[in-house]
Amino acid sequence: MSPLSRTFANSSPLLRTVAIAALMGTTMLVSPLTGARAESATTPMHIAQKSPDAKAATEAKGETVEARITKLHADLKITADEQAKWDSVAQTMRDNAAAMDKLVASKRSQDPKTMTAVDDLNTYQEFAQAHLAGLKDLTSSFKTLYDSMPDAQKKNADHVFQSFGHDAAPAKS
Repeated sequence: MSPLSRTFANSSPLLRTVAIAALMGTTMLVSPLTGARAESATTPMHIAQKSPDAKAATEAKGETVEARITKLHADLKITADEQAKWDSVAQTMRDNAAAMDKLVASKRSQDPKTMTAVDDLNTYQEFAQAHLAGLKDLTSSFKTLYDSMPDAQKKNADHVFQSFGHDAAPAKS
């Protein structure tokens, strides 16, 4: 067993749950789950084993969200005419990150020694529900932007989302 695995084996269920949710929230709220990403998705335990703790997972979240907003703006080749619609997408991404941060903070106040397995599962369910609500909001705001794009830009957007996590360049126009 690696030192990191031992750390997680000895950590509280709340810490593992919060770390998993924070990592999933950061990654998933910024872009939707596509078929290609679903095939390569790791299990929650695998994600948790890669994260030293929930605090570290959420500390860089703001920077990560802003960096992803900036990168996605560039990759999607957002025009001046689309900027107002893009601003709505970016704000939704920020709001989702803030909602997840708030949930993480509320769960940190709970004493993990008093949590049962059912409490742990309920906490995970709360994070999943927050993620789903955020994803619905993001989908709605992105659809408005996407529907306004010319076909070539939509094709590029499709490519950007399909290649998420593969560091692929935007499609050639």
